[in-house]
Amino acid sequence: MTGTTPRPLVEHEAVRRGERAWVADAIHRLKSDMNRSADTHLVGVPIPALPGVDLYLKDESTHPTGSLKHRLARSLFLYGLCSGLIHEGTPVVEASSGSTAVSEAFFARMLGLPFTAVMARSTSPSKVELIGFYGGSCHFVDEPSQVYEEARRLASETGGHYMDQFTYAERATDWRGNNNIAESIFEQMALERHPIPAWILVGAGTGGTSATLGRYVRYQCHDTKVAVVDPENSVFFPSYRDGCLDEWSGQPSRIEGIGRPRCEPSFLPDIVDRMVSVPDAASVAASHFLRARTGQLAGPSTGTALYAATKLACEMGAAGTEGSIVTLMCDTGVRYLHTYFDRDWVADQGWDLAPYLAVLDRAWDHGEWTG
Repeated sequence: MTGTTPRPLVEHEAVRRGERAWVADAIHRLKSDMNRSADTHLVGVPIPALPGVDLYLKDESTHPTGSLKHRLARSLFLYGLCSGLIHEGTPVVEASSGSTAVSEAFFARMLGLPFTAVMARSTSPSKVELIGFYGGSCHFVDEPSQVYEEARRLASETGGHYMDQFTYAERATDWRGNNNIAESIFEQMALERHPIPAWILVGAGTGGTSATLGRYVRYQCHDTKVAVVDPENSVFFPSYRDGCLDEWSGQPSRIEGIGRPRCEPSFLPDIVDRMVSVPDAASVAASHFLRARTGQLAGPSTGTALYAATKLACEMGAAGTEGSIVTLMCDTGVRYLHTYFDRDWVADQGWDLAPYLAVLDRAWDHGEWTG
């Protein structure tokens, strides 16, 4: 019987010259930003008529790019780098006309990468200007529903990476900890009167923040419940109630930063304990109310959460339950001084804030919810 000669090993090394060194440096830069800016302030906001309920706002507006989306953008870049999707010189593309695009432009400039935001032509000039300020460019489409496929096409044609925040938001962040927003909240609450919140309320843009919070409280076995607040025209609330709606509703949210016309892949309804649909005029009224009562100037999505948080606080007070509620100050109201905080602009939208301001006054001064 004749022996056979072993076949030689076939090898191929696919690592580009210097690639790992560049990726390591990029990750170091992103971690440095996290070390500088991740632990934002937790602000106590007492409700005079409900002394047994402690309300807190986690002020995400203090991030370098001024919003909660700073965390998401950093996580998406880390995910892309560690997954081998972003390399030196990779063009980065995103479907976003809001705060995510602003934050991603910031990080792309930090890493020396070209960045393009695909957005509807109707996007406000102020957002376009902010993206350009950080070195990004804007690619416009006529129909908002086109942004996903156009971003994917543009990334493919340029050899770039489509960040796809609406798909990857829920998986790019380490929900077990690693200085995510949930871990930060519980660490900051540790010395408070009621350290384990009864409720944490957030809005949904991608759904990634509620996914992180919902997973984290289950992982830590906390009794905290997670509520998601949703503006008019958004499909998240009806999807939660009736099952996820795949079709495009055609109705954009009028509360910047939250609400979508499509049930995004990152929205995980099974780990949400309660959803509250808030009228747009109530969201805007609550942001005005917050400024008048506390001096905190926050955007309208913070108003959406504040309105619902006040309702929950009144429910706890009526039940004789003490505890804490945490929600987010998603971004600064400075961005909206010429829109949501301008009385003429608000009137042009057809919003009457007075009834909702009266509801909030009654709740804060008498502990009664009349909404």
